[in-house]
Amino acid sequence: MLGKKFFNSSHNRLLASAALLSTLAFSQSVLAHADHDHGDANKSASARVVSAGAGVTELVLALDAGNELVAVDSTSQLPQGYDKVEKLGYHRMLSAEGILALSPNLVLGTDAMGPKATLDVLSGAKVNVIQLPDAHTQPQLLSNINEMGKLLNREEQANTLQEQVKQSFAQIEQKQQQIAKQGDAPKVLFLLLQADRPARVGGDDTAADIIIKLAGGKNIAGFSGYKSVSQEGILSLQPDVILISNRSDKAIESPINDLLKQMPLLEHTPAGKNKQIQSLQPQALLGGLGLSAIEAADKLASDFINVKQY
Repeated sequence: MLGKKFFNSSHNRLLASAALLSTLAFSQSVLAHADHDHGDANKSASARVVSAGAGVTELVLALDAGNELVAVDSTSQLPQGYDKVEKLGYHRMLSAEGILALSPNLVLGTDAMGPKATLDVLSGAKVNVIQLPDAHTQPQLLSNINEMGKLLNREEQANTLQEQVKQSFAQIEQKQQQIAKQGDAPKVLFLLLQADRPARVGGDDTAADIIIKLAGGKNIAGFSGYKSVSQEGILSLQPDVILISNRSDKAIESPINDLLKQMPLLEHTPAGKNKQIQSLQPQALLGGLGLSAIEAADKLASDFINVKQY
């Protein structure tokens, strides 16, 4: 399975090394395999899984268990071929009635899944409800993969995926060392853009912070969580790199140009002057440290190596 080429052109552009390509090719290959087998009449009739959380669903697919999904939450993304999988609400606001109507035997999510009243109803109806810790570190991610392998009867796939993830982290660590040899870590600012709301900066304890630090950068927000910061405030921080992510349902043709129109002072930061304003895919920011976040961090680390700091 690992030898097959299932990556699309976007992923090929993002992957900068053969080691990481091998890692994420595994994940994508099992997605493609799951697409092919989604309607297989031989799949287990007893396996009915609800996945609540983007990172959890990503791992279910990577473990080649996508054919057992009956529903996912609204943050999860599914490849083509999963039209019959129901879409539930937000993973923190699940409805017991909607889930029970699907007759699942496993509801899988993180400790952010809820509300508790819904989970209690599901447990009372003899549904196996499993909440895994939200992964923010490599050991926790590997532990979650191991646990999901057992729950989904995919232990062989879990062992393989764990090894691939370890290789990815090792590759990123090599890039971190290269960045460190070049001097101070790039100063990075993350902006979350949402329709009809001021841009917000992501500080410590955010998904963007995990990716920035994993890539070898320095998050210069100076606070925890998300806060609105004025253009003048951003200018005073003098970021070398500005990362943006747009959670608006409205497609924006050129998000970077749109940002500079809204916040023209950003052109006077090192990031603006040196064209180091980059988009971060929303999927990488959902579900803590997952496969998409690792991919984004690897791509970002390669970019940091080429950043000229002034």
